[in-house]
Amino acid sequence: MLAPKKVKYRKPHRGHRRGMATRGNHVAFGTFGLKAMENGWITSRQIESARVAITRKIRKFGRMWIRIFPDKAITQKPAETRMGKGKGSPEYWICVVKPGRILFEVEGVDEELAAEAFRLCSHKLPIKTRLVKRREI
Repeated sequence: MLAPKKVKYRKPHRGHRRGMATRGNHVAFGTFGLKAMENGWITSRQIESARVAITRKIRKFGRMWIRIFPDKAITQKPAETRMGKGKGSPEYWICVVKPGRILFEVEGVDEELAAEAFRLCSHKLPIKTRLVKRREI
């Protein structure tokens, strides 16, 4: 699973998820992309299971890029612990996703195969997504 090697702060604040994605909001590497339509947190486990779903579908025909990375630690206190005594220890890693962000990209496959791969992938993710094509300028 994905996790950063080193972070500046071990226990970051929760933050807010307002606004649209300003970076990573266009298909840059592949032909088709999976675009987030709402905001949310995507865990490293969800990214990995989505990656496996896409890889199994496109097999050796296409190439895939993961455009998100879980770089934020989420802390949890142990079960049945009283309030107070500081913040819990980091338990898992998440990626903050805003609407418009491209999550995955594929290349070398036709549109219906890409659509089917992204449909299987979207079932693994906690947010609504949509297939988008690369815009040629």
